[in-house]
Amino acid sequence: MDHILRDKRILVGLSGGIACYKACDLVSRLVQLGASVRVVMTRNAARFVGPLTLQALSGALVHTDMFEPAGQDSLDHLRLVEFAQVFVIVPATANILAKLAQGLADDLLSTCFLAAGCPVLAAPAMESKMYLNPATQANLALLESRGVHILHPESGHLASGAEGVGRLPDRERIIEKIASILGAGDCLKGKTVLVTAGPTREALDPVRYLSNYSSGRMGFALARAAARLGAKKVHLVSGPASLPTPLGVFRHDITTAAEMLEAVKPLAAKCDLVLAAAAVSDFAPETFAPQKLKKGALKNSLKLVRTPDILEYISKNRKPGAVLVGFALETENELENGREKLRRKTLDFIVVNNPLHKGAGFGGETNRVAVLDAAGGETDLPLMSKEELAGRLLELAAGRLKP
Repeated sequence: MDHILRDKRILVGLSGGIACYKACDLVSRLVQLGASVRVVMTRNAARFVGPLTLQALSGALVHTDMFEPAGQDSLDHLRLVEFAQVFVIVPATANILAKLAQGLADDLLSTCFLAAGCPVLAAPAMESKMYLNPATQANLALLESRGVHILHPESGHLASGAEGVGRLPDRERIIEKIASILGAGDCLKGKTVLVTAGPTREALDPVRYLSNYSSGRMGFALARAAARLGAKKVHLVSGPASLPTPLGVFRHDITTAAEMLEAVKPLAAKCDLVLAAAAVSDFAPETFAPQKLKKGALKNSLKLVRTPDILEYISKNRKPGAVLVGFALETENELENGREKLRRKTLDFIVVNNPLHKGAGFGGETNRVAVLDAAGGETDLPLMSKEELAGRLLELAAGRLKP
């Protein structure tokens, strides 16, 4: 999502909670992604993390006081919010949420909130009882009703040593939400999207299986981008993948090709756009041994059977007018083989890549592809992050969708 955050102007506000230390990591990462970041802190936040730390990470003066002396780079609260394209309050304590809900403006952070004309995201973090207190819940509901984006806390180990809800979401989920708010348009508004991702595993016995090197990163990036581009609903049918579920996405976990087909069947006819990015195993062992096969029992040859052709099923059973995008991984004659698959599967687009090319292999953060369409067109997309590539692919596919 670095292409979305590049050159964006983000104001980060810290209120006084132990999760302030996580805000340092967030600011650092936003700067790495190319965003221009300014930081405002409450006095209590400055007790947890020194302003100098955040100044070093953001590369800009950190603001803590309504009446601080004007320096060369100083900005008052109006100029701070005029700078911002999005205002992120992290962590948002119970106290600051109460102030914001009631319209109090007794420090720089709360004053910036009242003066802000940009979208505001609040990420609460506190002990469970404080978060679940009816007063806090009422404040959150009130803020949401006024258009404030709330990224609710996660459950887990808390600073007190207790387990429960109240943990600040991890950095990547906060960044994902910021990117979603900043967005890249709404070309999928009102549409339902299906994405298949990751590998499938076809078991030989309880400990061995046939599979491939797919990590699922491309498919997960597509699902994340679809949600960001305004899709009404995004279904992600994924084989084994150790990746977090993108925000706003319905995830369906499967293991085998047969299981993927069963998960896809009730969805294919309902979706306006289908992106079949999964690396489905073409073959499976003919038989499954319920116990681990001993080395001596394994023969020099293994009988295989073909797995279901999921892309073919989707092509024949898709919603009328739906756009279908296939993927082809080829190590030779990429364009020729891609066009043949495009025709044979009756696709609208096919995305072709060669994993032997530098930066385009399995499991990496980047890819380079050629996009072939049914009308004979070709779009070459150079090496870029899979996040950026996902956005580009969806914009191409959205151009074929009926209003």
